[in-house]
Amino acid sequence: MKDKITEQSIRLFEKKGFTETSIQDIVEGLGVTKGTFYYYFSSKEELLMDIHLGYINQLLDTQGEILNELMSCKQKLFEMVYMLIRNIKIQGPAAKIFFREMKNLSDERLSIIVPKRDQFRMNIENLLIEGIEKGEFRADLNAHIVTFGILGTANWSYQWFNPNGESTDREVAEIFVKMILEGIQVN
Repeated sequence: MKDKITEQSIRLFEKKGFTETSIQDIVEGLGVTKGTFYYYFSSKEELLMDIHLGYINQLLDTQGEILNELMSCKQKLFEMVYMLIRNIKIQGPAAKIFFREMKNLSDERLSIIVPKRDQFRMNIENLLIEGIEKGEFRADLNAHIVTFGILGTANWSYQWFNPNGESTDREVAEIFVKMILEGIQVN
């Protein structure tokens, strides 16, 4: 039931927003009582936190798997961008909620999410630094700024990318990485 509450909440938060969705809206859509909701979550914010943790932990786990693969920094960078685009197909509504509704988390809960988000970013930045050291990327590259550019490009895709549209998730990732690499790879 907890998963059903979470899935229903994600749909409603995506459609109406966190603040405009009530616990009553959530339980009515499932045909259960508020007591059922409160059995699993102490508040709507706890539910939002659960959605955030599920989203960022899954990204960090997958990113860790990519980083542990025996492949070039360029290939790892592609796999990370592809993961972010592919994730829109898998968890698009949760991605929207993650980026759009973070402002509704308390400082205490943000203190758990923000370091995880920062770790994801730092893993990409460290990959770029490694690629510079190995000669795969330009030596004059500002890895810090490029990391934000990569994340901005990939993360904003949840706003416009249609997984059932003309381009596949892989094609979009290939376009993004080609655009990125042609600006940073050694000639």
